[in-house]
Order: sequence, then C-alpha cells, then structure tokens
Amino acid sequence: MNPRRTLLLPLILPFLVAACTQRAEQPEPVRPARVTRAVPTEFAGLAAYAGEIRARYEADLAFRVPGKLLARTVDLGASVRKGQVLARLDPQDANLGADAARAALASAESELAFARAELKRSQELRERNFIAQGVLEQRENAFKAAQARRDAAAAQAIMAGNQAAYSVLAADADGVVTAVSADPGQVVAAGQPILRVARLGEKDAVIHVAESHVGAVRAQPSARIALWAAPGRLYSGRVREIAAAADALTRTYTVKVAISDADDELRWGMSAQVGFAAAAARGAPSHTAIFLPMTALTQTDDKSGARPAVWLVAADGRVSLRPVTVARYTESGVQLAAGLAGGELVVVAGVHKLVPGQVVRPVEEPDTKTAPPAAVTRSPGAIASDAMRPNPAR
Repeated sequence: MNPRRTLLLPLILPFLVAACTQRAEQPEPVRPARVTRAVPTEFAGLAAYAGEIRARYEADLAFRVPGKLLARTVDLGASVRKGQVLARLDPQDANLGADAARAALASAESELAFARAELKRSQELRERNFIAQGVLEQRENAFKAAQARRDAAAAQAIMAGNQAAYSVLAADADGVVTAVSADPGQVVAAGQPILRVARLGEKDAVIHVAESHVGAVRAQPSARIALWAAPGRLYSGRVREIAAAADALTRTYTVKVAISDADDELRWGMSAQVGFAAAAARGAPSHTAIFLPMTALTQTDDKSGARPAVWLVAADGRVSLRPVTVARYTESGVQLAAGLAGGELVVVAGVHKLVPGQVVRPVEEPDTKTAPPAAVTRSPGAIASDAMRPNPAR
C-alpha cells in the first residue's frame, strides 16, 4: 500500500462517520394530513335508506306460442298505449294450423249432416216396421258420435285461431318499455320475456331494510322520499309492503313505499333516499352520535385481533391509533357507538400510510365533516323545511 494513503486513512475516517451520522439523524419531513373534527351530532328516529323508484305494476310480456320473432315495433324507453302492437311472430305455421283446424271442422260438419239424415230415415222406416229397433239405435249412436266430433273440431278450430292471434304481442295497459329481451330474427319459446312494460300511475320507492329495523319501520310506516337528482324536493310516502322473507344473499327485507304525491319528475330507476322519523314523530328524546367518513376507518393489528380504529392527531401533531365501536354503516359514512368523546381530530385520508407516533400537519376542511344520514334528524315537519339536511348538536 501507499504509505501516504495509510497515514491519511485514520484522519479521514472520523469525518466520513460523522457525515453518515448527520445524514441518518435528519428528521423526516412533516407531511400534511386531511382531518375532520369528531363532533357529536343529534339525531332521532331511524336511518335513511338508499332506494330506487319503480312502478307499482311492472310485468314481462311474452308470446303464448313459440316461433321466430319477425318484428319488434318499440324500443327501450318507448311509451305504449293499451292495445298497441309491440312485436310479431312469423305467422305462417300458426295460419297453417288454423286452416287445418277449419278443414277438420268442415269435415266434422259434413259427417254430422250425413248422420242426421241417416237417423231421420231410420226413424221413418222404424215407424213402418221396415227395420229393427237395434238398427235405429245404431243410427242414433252414430249421430251422437258425429255431433261430438263436430263439437271437438269446433273447439280445436277456435283454439287454432287463438294460436294464430297469439303471434301478435300487444300492450295490455298504458306504460313505458323498461327492458328489451329479444330482437327480430330470434327464435323464442312460449313464455320467454320479450319486453318489460311498467304501467303508468302509482309509483313506489323500493328499499332494503336490515332485520333489526323492520319492526320500527312497520310501527311507523310514514316516510319522506328525496331524489338524488333533486335533493330540494321531498315526497310523502307510506310503507305498502314488507317482504315476508329476507333476501338469501343480503339478508335484508325488501320494503316498498307507496309515494302518495308522485309526479312526472319521478322517473323509474331514479336513485332516491327514503327516511323515517318515527322517534321524533312520537316525541321520543333525541340521541347524539359521532359520524365519520368511511375513509377514516382502519383497523388495529395487535394480539387482541383486528378491530375498527381511527387515527387521532394530538396537539403536537403526533398520530395515535384509537379503537372504536361502529354502531352501523350508512351511505355517507359510519356511526360510532363508542371510542370517541367528541372534539378529537381524526385523519380521514391516507390512513393506511400512517404509523404510531408519526408527526403530521393537520389540514381541517369544514366540508368533510360527516353528518348523520338524511331524513333521520328532527321531526317530519322540520325535515320538510330543511330538505333532509343534518341537524348538528349545539
């Protein structure tokens, strides 16, 4: 080795170690974190449920006979009138069947006429004792058999005529086409849906209610309906039907709410929010709870197992994980039953990137504060006045 390098190495080494130590001790940059303040919110009654506007009567229309779809005269969204032709099948086979049935009826009519004439001659000959009584009875039996064959042929001819008429699909009521299931050229079976028509008139808001709320909905059936497309407008409704059994997949009960003041603004398929204010209507005391956005929820990862939790920001900017108890999940976030007292700063974005003790710069945005679901606060009259807006506790 070079003697000079050997002498310089002990002098340079402390400076290299010091430089590395300074780099390692550099503090991490303080990153901003979007937070919201946990504010107890007053609420009363039941939760609001997301639903869909549907017609009370909606049916799938189909042909009674099989055949090849020759034409479909309406498309999705078309308005139809009662008796309007919607689709046609190829009528060739049905017409041939009707012709064959009419020909069979004509043959049976001819046989009946011959049997009637034979019976009349036999009766005249019997009066003169030219034939035996047994021969007359044979003529009577032949006449009755011919008459029965004529009746069967007549019924068959009527049935064949109906089959030919069934090749035309007509609307049975005024309505709107909400679904199309077959196109011209397709061979369809008898009873296969071709179109779905929703009748004009009564409209329902269809929601799905958890089993824990079915009893409360049944006890107070009055409801308010708001459209996502027009949140400032409220409609009145009343529970018309509650499913007898829960859905096998979601384990919820389908509830149909009849809308009493439905107008043309309510279109089928629109998203709606149905709220019940049962507790407030009966004068029951209101309750307070903390509502947070769904993005604020994370989970613990310790020996006790994974539990719901949120990140809290302390006064010095350090974050800590706080286990919470979720009362229920709503369309706009989560309602907490325990874990927060109110006033804490809760991180609502990027919760999966935080570690305990990390220092952040909280950025609080007033519009991120989550309120209870619409239509559950205050009384029905107050709901109508503020268009289902939340009522924060003072």
